[in-house]
Amino acid sequence: MQLNFIANAAVPSSSGRTIAVIDPSDGQPFDEIQRSNAEDIDIAVRAARNCFDTAWNRLAAAERGRLLMRLAASVAANAEDLAQIEMRDCGKPLKQARADAAALVRYFEFYAGACDKLHGDTLPYQNGYSVMTWREPHGVTGHIIPWNYPMQIFGRSVGGALAAGNVCVVKPSEDACLSLLRVAELAAEAGFPAGAINIVTGYGYEVGNALARHPGIDHISFTGSPQIGTLIQQAAAERHCPVTLELGGKSPQIVFGDVDLDDSNLNLIPTLVNAIVQNAGQTCSAGSRLLVEESIYEPLLEKLGEAFARLRVGPAGLDLDVGPLIRQSQQQRVWDFLSDAQVAGIAMVAQGQVVEEAPESGFYQAPTLLRDVPVMHRLAQEEVFGPVLCAMSFIDEDHAVELANATRYGLVAGIWTLHGARQFRMAKRVRSGQVFINNYGAGGGVELPFGGVKSSGYGREKGFEALLGFTTLKTVAVRHG
Repeated sequence: MQLNFIANAAVPSSSGRTIAVIDPSDGQPFDEIQRSNAEDIDIAVRAARNCFDTAWNRLAAAERGRLLMRLAASVAANAEDLAQIEMRDCGKPLKQARADAAALVRYFEFYAGACDKLHGDTLPYQNGYSVMTWREPHGVTGHIIPWNYPMQIFGRSVGGALAAGNVCVVKPSEDACLSLLRVAELAAEAGFPAGAINIVTGYGYEVGNALARHPGIDHISFTGSPQIGTLIQQAAAERHCPVTLELGGKSPQIVFGDVDLDDSNLNLIPTLVNAIVQNAGQTCSAGSRLLVEESIYEPLLEKLGEAFARLRVGPAGLDLDVGPLIRQSQQQRVWDFLSDAQVAGIAMVAQGQVVEEAPESGFYQAPTLLRDVPVMHRLAQEEVFGPVLCAMSFIDEDHAVELANATRYGLVAGIWTLHGARQFRMAKRVRSGQVFINNYGAGGGVELPFGGVKSSGYGREKGFEALLGFTTLKTVAVRHG
């Protein structure tokens, strides 16, 4: 049984209740976590505040950096164990779990180096004054981490907050806690003071709600659905607490007719496939809408259909192309979308296969390519959060922009064209927090600011830009003559 991690100690919840941990590959329980409540959040916030006031806030920025670098080294040394934990807890194929552990190392390394690079400015002002700005931490930051990429999102969120000088109270998803509890232990072993990183597990409506409403939380970082993001904002607004929100996407991949579909250097087909099947499509930035210029629509769908038909789905331990979905309710959600597609007469181009070794009790969904999806159908408007790619054609550049911007989301967009001027025109016109041209994701670089517009949220994580959100700006004016 897993315990909460508060002030560098493993502690049971005050409720005495637990939640079963389910392996998505077979649908069976294999561990338990604490079903915490508001009392546990209060204990964690008090521990964090004490750490901030007596230890963390007194460390030099360079010393915070050294601690983060030691944690990065410890995560690297334990990367295989963390990947194995993530594989079973989240149903990730081992190669994806290993990539997530490597990304966590890189986040800590990046923010370790950024600790002593964060600074303010001096401002020209009236004679007789010296005016400067300081970047100061909020204090105690709350982090609500989703289940799809717990290690990666912990790295970009908690890593940035610690680098900026904050201490953290973390509420992971009840579906994906185990790796983060282990990372918190590694942080304690690396020398982080008690209370710098606190992990409290439980349900969102109990623990997440208590965290968002706690008066001792000075800033909230949330990654999840727009619906829950609205509730987080409302709770935070009652006490004017700042928030950073990443609320998902319905990201378009826009492919123009001047692209050579067989160009191995461009790597178009594998990139389009990976953008929707990575992590079984349970990715906020998944390239879930494929917009293709009419002149290459049919040949591109033919090649993509062949690629989809080769995909294999199975237990995470088999390390196939796609693992299971996180839970049965998520599997049912994807089934409902595909049922709606069938009722609407939306044609399927191709589908991958679930291997025979996959237990019937696991939460599997074969990757599915659909064509001619109406722009206003829910498949083209809502996050499926599964391996379902919706294709549609466009006539010209204006039409492509209209389709790309036709959802409430604006997280990521991919633009595929060899026309230089069009690349920049499209990047300007598509409403999105990130735009990738002739690639998608740029290798997942931790240096790249990440966040959205419209219903995809606001604020930025990743990169140096994240440190600005995790700090406040203080202006100091000194009169000296």
